[in-house]
Amino acid sequence: MLRLLQLELQKLLLNRASKVLIFISFILPFFVIILSSIRINFFGFFVLELGHYGIFNFPIVWHITTFFASQFKFFFAIVVVSMIGNEYSNKTIKQNLIDGLSKKEFILSKFYTIVFFSAVATIIIFLICLCIGLYYSSIDQFNLIFRETEFLLAYFLKLVGFFSLCLFLGMLVKRSAFALGSLFILYILEWIVFWGAYKVFDNAESAFKVKQFLPLESMYKLIDQPIQRIVMSKMPDKSEIAYDFAVHWYELVIVMGWTALFIFLSYRLLKKRDL
Repeated sequence: MLRLLQLELQKLLLNRASKVLIFISFILPFFVIILSSIRINFFGFFVLELGHYGIFNFPIVWHITTFFASQFKFFFAIVVVSMIGNEYSNKTIKQNLIDGLSKKEFILSKFYTIVFFSAVATIIIFLICLCIGLYYSSIDQFNLIFRETEFLLAYFLKLVGFFSLCLFLGMLVKRSAFALGSLFILYILEWIVFWGAYKVFDNAESAFKVKQFLPLESMYKLIDQPIQRIVMSKMPDKSEIAYDFAVHWYELVIVMGWTALFIFLSYRLLKKRDL
C-alpha cells in the first residue's frame, strides 16, 4: 500500500498544477477561522460578529465547519480527474503497466491517494474545529467537547465517496474537462429521477427518499445544512423549522456502497479497455 501511495504522490508533486491545487484544497478550510473572526460594523447601528453568536461553540462547531469545508472539495476533484486525464494523455498508464504495475494496483494507487488526502483534510478540519471551539466556547467537559464528532467521519466518507466518483468519471471519459462536466450531467439526472419519483408517488417527501439513494444526493445528505439548526438554537420557539440533522448509519452505508461500486467499476473499465 505504501509503495503504491508513494508512487502516486511522486507523480502529483512533480506536476506544478497539481501541487497548486492540492495546496489550495488544504488552505481553503482555514477560511472558516477567518469567518469566525469577522467583525462588521453596520454604520454604527449594530456590529455583526459571528464568533460571539454561539455558532462556533461546541458541539455545533463540528457540524458547521464540516459542512462549509466540504464545499471546497471541488479543488481536489480537479486533481483526481487530472490524475487520470494525464495518465492517458501522457501515455504513462501504459508505461506503468509495462513496468510491472498490475491494473488492480494502478486503481488501488489512485484510491489510496484519495483516502490519504481525505484523511489529511479531515485531520485539518478536526484541528480547526478544536481551536475555534476552545476559543469561543465555555464548555470544558471532555464528553461535551467531542460530542457530535461523527460529523468528521461523515466528512471523511463524503470526500472519499465524491473523489471515487470523480475517479470513475475520469476513467470513463479519459478527459478532465469532460469528467467534471459529467458531474453536472449527473446532478441533472438525479433531479430528473426525483421528478419521476414525484410523478409516481405524488409526494415530495417520498421523492426525496428515492433521491437520497443516488450518488451526489447521498453524499450531500451525510452533512445536512446547518442554517436551520442555527436558527433553532437562537429561536427555540420556531418549532416549525425543526429537522433531523444527525448523521445516520444508513447514510454512511449508502455512501460506502457507492464508493466501493465506483472503485470496482473503475477497475473493470481499465481491465476491459484496450490501452
